[in-house]
Amino acid sequence: MARRTVLLALAACLAAVSAIWMLQGLPSGPARGFVLGLRAERLAGLVLVGASTGIATILFQTVAANRVLTPQIMGFDALYMLLQTLLVAALGIAGFAALPVWAKFAGEVGVMALLSSLLFGALLGQGTRDIPRMILTGVILGVMFRALNAFIGRVLDPNEFAVVQQASFASFSKLNAALLPAGLVLTLVGGMSAARIAGRLDVLALGRDSAISLGLRQGRFVPMVLALVAIMTSVATALVGPITFFGLIVAGLTHGVMRSARHADLLPAAALIAAITLVLGQLGFERLMGQAGFLSVGIEFAGGLFFLFLLIRGRIR
Repeated sequence: MARRTVLLALAACLAAVSAIWMLQGLPSGPARGFVLGLRAERLAGLVLVGASTGIATILFQTVAANRVLTPQIMGFDALYMLLQTLLVAALGIAGFAALPVWAKFAGEVGVMALLSSLLFGALLGQGTRDIPRMILTGVILGVMFRALNAFIGRVLDPNEFAVVQQASFASFSKLNAALLPAGLVLTLVGGMSAARIAGRLDVLALGRDSAISLGLRQGRFVPMVLALVAIMTSVATALVGPITFFGLIVAGLTHGVMRSARHADLLPAAALIAAITLVLGQLGFERLMGQAGFLSVGIEFAGGLFFLFLLIRGRIR
């Protein structure tokens, strides 16, 4: 009952923050409807990115049996930046700008989901014991993608390189409203699928041997969970760009607030906490700082500090 109360409180907090976001500083006259429409699109994007990132991180940490890992630190931010560089190098500035947003979004999600499924499936599909090898593989892939990205960037002219830099930088202000329906569908499907397997996730969290002894078909179940992680991570990255440490912050806050190991509690809490964090953060950067900064920069800085804090405390297991 107490955990349900916490979830209701988080939902109420998100509703209150969203109302403040929508209603603060509204102009009068005909411009009011236009501003409300723009804010509603931005709010929907923030909630979608937050929910998909939070749920994907909880799922991944359960499979990996480690609260320090997030799917975003496995080299996929570097892959996203490499994709932008390749597109600009192949199509030029005009071709990159004229590329249909649906085709670009589908291509980015498809490539990142395929790579993440191959990587996670190969390294974790047979169990969750080889965490160091998985971390090392993700770091190596990230280094390789960044090196290739830097190499291709050297042959671009300054204007093309500026376009690449702008496209590769995570920004919660450049959400394309045309992509929100697809992102909503994928996030809802992923979230509902995760909710349906919450009980089996609780069994998986007990450990490989215990889960198998309790009848969980881990060989089939783990790849299915990893597919959900891949899709939801790819959607969030394709919508706003790479946000490496945001999931780590959300997962830490979720476990601290809920004090529960049940995924029926953790998954909705992670989605709500992530959405609240993004809306509050964007509201603070826009209203308090006058947009003199980027929310993604603050997230990466805070997340990096939190990651080091967990490492120092010896939370890797």
